[in-house]
Amino acid sequence: MRQYEHKIPQKKKSVYFICLVSSVFSSSFLMSGSKLMRAIRVSEFGAPAVLQLCSGVTVPQPALRQVLIHVRACGVNPVETYIRSGSYARKPSLPYTPGSDVAGVVEAVGEGVTRVKKGDRVFTTATESGGYAEFTIAADGCVHKLPAALDFTQGAAIGIPYFTAFRALVHKAHVKAGETVLIHGASGGVGVAACQLSRALGLTVLGTAGTSDGMKLALSNGAHLAFNHREEGYTDKILEATEGGGVDVIVEMLSNKNLSKDLQMLAYGGRVTIVGSRGPIEINPRDTMAKESSIIGVALFFATPEEEKECAALLYAGMEAGWLRPVVGSQYPLDKAAQAHHDIMESPGAAGKIVLTM
Repeated sequence: MRQYEHKIPQKKKSVYFICLVSSVFSSSFLMSGSKLMRAIRVSEFGAPAVLQLCSGVTVPQPALRQVLIHVRACGVNPVETYIRSGSYARKPSLPYTPGSDVAGVVEAVGEGVTRVKKGDRVFTTATESGGYAEFTIAADGCVHKLPAALDFTQGAAIGIPYFTAFRALVHKAHVKAGETVLIHGASGGVGVAACQLSRALGLTVLGTAGTSDGMKLALSNGAHLAFNHREEGYTDKILEATEGGGVDVIVEMLSNKNLSKDLQMLAYGGRVTIVGSRGPIEINPRDTMAKESSIIGVALFFATPEEEKECAALLYAGMEAGWLRPVVGSQYPLDKAAQAHHDIMESPGAAGKIVLTM
């Protein structure tokens, strides 16, 4: 091994070592009967290139109230890029495997698991061992059955997007049928979910996107009207659509750019729910005073088990009724995870959920 070490760039040595250790011990694991898998491993925080595919990783085994899932697809979420870069408030211990939204087939269950069994098609809202892998462990409370009408890529587009949209609309904004909601960024994973949920909840739905295709996507998924948020004066058009009254609720995906404008588009008593932000922004607090409006942060991490059950029940009803239809955008094989992370942040306009396939 030493004779080849000089060929490896210094910044990649730690990643190389971790993958090398997996490879060196692969034969001994096979002899002992342990199964092996491929998985993305992150050994240092940084650019997308720190996402390294490692083979010969030991398949984890389910403990009490845990489920082992053979992963067929895993959703890629913007928050995973923040965590990978080291800029997120909560950082995992290194090395780690990213990914929370998987869909696949139950391979095995631990003691105490009764809701699912081996062979069931499932999706998750969180994982214990990371979803960018061929197998993953999830707590049984985070595993939900996937109806036959949805394929695995669609199942991988449910978790964070739909549970976040529901939390923003129902648990935080407390929307009421008949109100008007603006989905500010309606063509991405959370945006599409918010459009479908809002329409099902009886709201008047306005959506924005950065491309004509994105606007069409919003309209085909529940928005009554769509606007191009790259066009000058689009906020005036939104106010015109409300006859000057403003919108009751805004689900905001990029608050560091839009929050100041959001506050000026609200109706009296309006609420802005903050789903995404990539940095700071300056606002005028008087804008909140003028309409007694509220700015509300949304973090799925803080959802209680009771709130998660409520959300899961509504979403499953939506799957059965047919109005919950996850839209899958670009798909990447597992070894292109770094490209997926680049594209989710740099693409000119979102168009559905980005998914890794196994």
